[in-house]
Amino acid sequence: MRYAGLLVVIWLIVGAIAAGQRGYLTHAEQNCASVGTIAVTVIAGPLNYVGINPKVTDCTVPQPSR
Repeated sequence: MRYAGLLVVIWLIVGAIAAGQRGYLTHAEQNCASVGTIAVTVIAGPLNYVGINPKVTDCTVPQPSR
């Protein structure tokens, strides 16, 4: 279990590095799609370096009921 936790942390760190290299962390717009793209890039982790380029192009945020 200890190694699995370490593997998950390393996986997410590699994903965060990939998001930083793509400029998502410094040049991202302030909208839902940008935040989603950053999240899926971090979650994809090392898969970013084998050709996976996850992007969220559209998202809708639920509106409060009246």
